[in-house]
Amino acid sequence: QVQLVESGGGLVLAGGSLRLSCAASGSIFDIRDMGWYRQAPGKQRELVARISKGGTTTYADSVKGRFTISRDNAKNTMYLQMNSLKPEDTAVYYCNSDIITARFSRGDYWGQGTQVTVSS
Repeated sequence: QVQLVESGGGLVLAGGSLRLSCAASGSIFDIRDMGWYRQAPGKQRELVARISKGGTTTYADSVKGRFTISRDNAKNTMYLQMNSLKPEDTAVYYCNSDIITARFSRGDYWGQGTQVTVSS
């Protein structure tokens, strides 16, 4: 059984910062790519940032220069540092990962999401 748990969301004023965490646990053999996605009210889920096991990163244009994705492979944990937050960043943020389990099955896993609200 594999579980992803996000934390660190909350309410912040425009211009402020938050750091999100995603911890993976369970019968994990290896974690490949990981990423953060977000879904605003009435909108489809969109990619925010992704990071490979080796540390190669990809960002949505809307967050470049403001957000930083990172991971600690020893802890099976991924982070999203969000600076200079804007009201349009308001969304539920989801953790996603490509995981090979201890029984060598490969799958795409999602966390339950954490709410980020940015007020003007």
